[in-house]
Amino acid sequence: MAELELGQHCEVEGCGQLDFLPFVCDGCSGVFCLQHRSRAAHGCSEVNLKREDVKPDHHRYFLCTYKNCDGKELVPVLCPYCEKVFCLRHRHQSDHECEKLEAPKPRMAATQQLVKDIVESKKEATVNKRCRGAKNSETAAKVILMKLKMHACGDKSLPQTERIYFQVFLPKGSKEKSKPMFFCSTWSIGKVIDFAASIANLKNDNNKTTAKKLRLCHTASGEALPLDQTLASWITKEKYPLCNGGNVILEYLDNDIQFLEDANSYLE
Repeated sequence: MAELELGQHCEVEGCGQLDFLPFVCDGCSGVFCLQHRSRAAHGCSEVNLKREDVKPDHHRYFLCTYKNCDGKELVPVLCPYCEKVFCLRHRHQSDHECEKLEAPKPRMAATQQLVKDIVESKKEATVNKRCRGAKNSETAAKVILMKLKMHACGDKSLPQTERIYFQVFLPKGSKEKSKPMFFCSTWSIGKVIDFAASIANLKNDNNKTTAKKLRLCHTASGEALPLDQTLASWITKEKYPLCNGGNVILEYLDNDIQFLEDANSYLE
């Protein structure tokens, strides 16, 4: 009866050991015993072949093709339009001035005309509003003047053509806040003050050197008007003129004071 031979012999030259559980090399597919199972132990040809092919691992960079840019990336950043490689900074079409970048389409003529019409209509509305505002102010001034003429106190013998009307705000502490009056346009400011003081029953010591003086003050600038100047000169003044139908302030001031500091408070 022939002997039953189990296992396989080691393929290493000079070994040939019979092994019931042989090892098959996954590199060269050879059969080896326990002692020669490693690739180094049996001099695996596949291992030697791979070692010869192994090259140093050098990283590969992809340089940006945009002008004067030295940027580089580990992976290629490709523009889908011009199909050139760029760095992350220049990846968008507008960033690298892409040759395939489409210029924005001009607006349709109808749309442009519509926008133009809207802008022009707004300008016209603004101008009309300003004109209406100026006309309204002018109308309001006329209405105020008419009311003053109905109630103002003054010298009834003065011709209508020489009369100038004011809402005169009286000194603080007076019984009345203001009083409508009219004066002659040729009078001096000093005479206007004397006449207004007599109508409003105000103490007037303007002829005394040391006493506080009753002064006529401009509501816009707060300036105490010079006593020797005429009322007409202030009506025709270019800067801060007095207006027929406007407001003026009467107040007691020290001799060295020429301006009211809180002129607006009289009108509140």
